[in-house]
Formats: sequence, C-alpha cells, structure tokens
Amino acid sequence: MSRRWSGRWGREPEPLEPVVEVLIPTVGRAAELGVTLAGLAAQEDPPFDVVISDQSERGIRGEPSVAAMLRVLEAQGRGLRVERHLPRRGMAEQRNFLLGSSRAKYVLFLDDDVWCEPGLLGRLLDAIRRLGCGFVGSAVQGLSYLGDERPEEQEPLEFCHGRVEPETIRRHSPEFQRLNLHNAANLTHIAAQMDIVPGGWRAYRVAWVGGCCLFDRDALVASGGFDFWVDLPPGHAGEDVAAQWRVMEKFGGAGILPSGAVHLEAPTTVADRNVEATDVVFGRGNERKNNGRQHA
Repeated sequence: MSRRWSGRWGREPEPLEPVVEVLIPTVGRAAELGVTLAGLAAQEDPPFDVVISDQSERGIRGEPSVAAMLRVLEAQGRGLRVERHLPRRGMAEQRNFLLGSSRAKYVLFLDDDVWCEPGLLGRLLDAIRRLGCGFVGSAVQGLSYLGDERPEEQEPLEFCHGRVEPETIRRHSPEFQRLNLHNAANLTHIAAQMDIVPGGWRAYRVAWVGGCCLFDRDALVASGGFDFWVDLPPGHAGEDVAAQWRVMEKFGGAGILPSGAVHLEAPTTVADRNVEATDVVFGRGNERKNNGRQHA
C-alpha cells in the first residue's frame, strides 16, 4: 500500500515515483476542494501526486479545510504542488497548464467538486491498462437523484468487450446519445442491477466523461491535449469534451461501472458558456446540448 498510515506520519516520507498525477483546476471553492482532497486521502494505491492549479483570488492554501487536507496528503507521502496560475483565461488554458506541469504516465483530471470513493484510482488504473485505450473515466453521479430512476435514459448502454477501439463522436452522430447515461444517478441505478464484486468494474462506451477522467498522458499529448485554448475566449465550456473526442479518434476511450465519483452538486464556477469548445475545434452546425455533467 503506497498510502502511509497514521503511525508513520511523524517520520520523514520516502519519496515514491508517482504512477498517476491528479490534476485539479480550482477557483474559489474551499469547502468543495476540501471534500475532493479528502476523497484522495482515502485512496490506498496506486502511488500518486497531486497538482492543483489555483486561480482563487486569495489563494486556496490559506483556507483551513484545504490546508488541513493538504497536510494529510503530505503526511501520507503524496507528492503535492499548488500552483498559483493567474490571470484566468478559461478552463481549456487552465487544463493545458496542468497537463504541461505533469510528468507521470497517467494523469487524472479531477474537478474540484468531486468526491472519489476509496479504491477508485486503483480501478481506473486497472481499467486503462487492461483496455489499452487513451482514457477511462468515472462519470460523476448526483446522489440527490437516487430516487429518480430513468430507464429510458439508460437505453444507450453498450458494454465494451476486449480492447477499446478508436471511434469518432460528433453531436449529430447516434453515439452522442450516450450522454444521457451520465444524467442524474443513472450509472448508480445501472450498477445496482449488476453483480459486480467489490473492487471490480465493467467498461462501457461513452460520448465523453465529465469531472473524473484518467488519461494515458502520451495519448492525450499526441492528440493535442488542450492546445486549442488559444482559439477560445475565456468564457467557454466543453473543453473536456473536445479533448476527449480527439483522444477517442486515435486511441479510444471508455467509462467504468460502478462510477464511484460523486458530484457535490455545487453551483458551477463557469458562468459564461457562450462558446462551445467543440464548435471551435470541430466546426459549427450541429445542435447544441448541455455539455459535461448533467443532473437535471
């Protein structure tokens, strides 16, 4: 187990080479980020580092809930960097900065309002290695919707069998309707109907995965990463969709069940969504739909 237990917190940690770097963009979300970091502190393996791109006005390190969890992660032996990254130029640029700051073979883009259940990082890593694709994600679930089951939105479910192959997704393609799988708590309801042993997972086909997505770093870089940020105004959305679609075209991508990633359902910090990144990267002309995490 790479996580140091509390009986060794007082000793000088032995540095471990990270298998995964967790990349977290944040702005003005102390309480939510504290919960996100607490979820990471509950992960045992694999060895991972955490890199935070902080665009908060005062600096997030000074917030008690965040500072406490950062100290816990450091005591556990996790590598940790908090980078002040201003001015704000939009989410694509912030993600581009984080990717450029990373060095590990695998990078987990984790939003600052997502709690990961214990063992999730290990499942994601096992899945991406076995599936041999460019990314594997855990779509965030809104647990306030546990009583709202939507069988019709679960119909696009397609399981992956064997190695995940590249595919092209666009807003006009039938595969785009897979986005409904990630509404509300659909994946939680689907997983409850299956006999998945604790620690196990099943892979399924996705339109994209918002909030918690593990990439093979080389695949993401080879696909251009978030280099399209220079073509976007600061007010935009869908940058994660655009990057994942480019990876899917070359290397494939998938989601896993059960998800194990919980959306805190806090108000978004991306208020200006006038420009859709996929329109800029892939061209306009398709019907727009609400991108990213859908809970309504």
